[in-house]
Amino acid sequence: MSKVYFTKEITPESLIKIYEKLGVNLKGNVAVKLHSGEKGNKNYLRPEFVKPLIDYVGGTVVECNTAYAGARNTTEKHKELIKEHEWDKYFRFDLMDEEGPDMVIDIPNGKILKKNYVGKNLANYDSMLVLSHFKGHKMGGYGGALKQLSIGCASSAGKSLIHTAGKTNDQYKLWDNLPEQDRFLEAMADAAESVNNHFKGNIVYINVMKNLSVDCDCDGNASAPCMEDIGVLASTDPIAIDQACLDLVYNSNDKGKDKLIERIESRHGVHTIEAASELGFGERKYELIEF
Repeated sequence: MSKVYFTKEITPESLIKIYEKLGVNLKGNVAVKLHSGEKGNKNYLRPEFVKPLIDYVGGTVVECNTAYAGARNTTEKHKELIKEHEWDKYFRFDLMDEEGPDMVIDIPNGKILKKNYVGKNLANYDSMLVLSHFKGHKMGGYGGALKQLSIGCASSAGKSLIHTAGKTNDQYKLWDNLPEQDRFLEAMADAAESVNNHFKGNIVYINVMKNLSVDCDCDGNASAPCMEDIGVLASTDPIAIDQACLDLVYNSNDKGKDKLIERIESRHGVHTIEAASELGFGERKYELIEF
């Protein structure tokens, strides 16, 4: 049974404490995958909040371009926003798909995808810290560790391939090729497995449950949080940590949870976890260890 650590304390110091609970020493060149926040979004995790942890692991913040209209769908615009959000002020920053060709990771047992296209600079890293802001998501129902692994690490072409369940890697044809919902979620699980397995155990996950909006940080006009903050979780299992976050939402006494649950269920969000579990790179059963 996977271990998931949990603290109600949401501070820069608590991020370091919960990372230490994992007993894992991320080695070599450490990538820190997080969401840099779309222009106009007010809910994303701020650089000053995560700085002590990223400094602690000696990490480089990594991101990829998006596949939809906005301030992050080209390298030039994305770099401007990174500067505006001050990520490059505090950290080394790597836009992994700034230049092609993409790095291609095979997915032999994928349900939908057999290949995943990620930013080519992923190959430069020995280990990864996936630092996710847990919240709702307009298409996936919720966003957590599995989304960061899949859509987050994918290049623009890779994001298109995931969203269209393998139909096209052309971002300009994405919206004309949207698949049945479960196929999209299964493609996301496939892509998540490929990145998780690429690092072969040299990868850990931290989910921060604050600013719990029904919308993702990729939404420049995201709804205000609908629930009170819950806490921080950490695990070496991306499936277990996302399942634990869902359980904390469902078991909450916060009346605002109904809005987030409606968003999750209307998009069948749990199916990403179901599909990932079937692929076998983690498990839904977990031991929650609160400290």
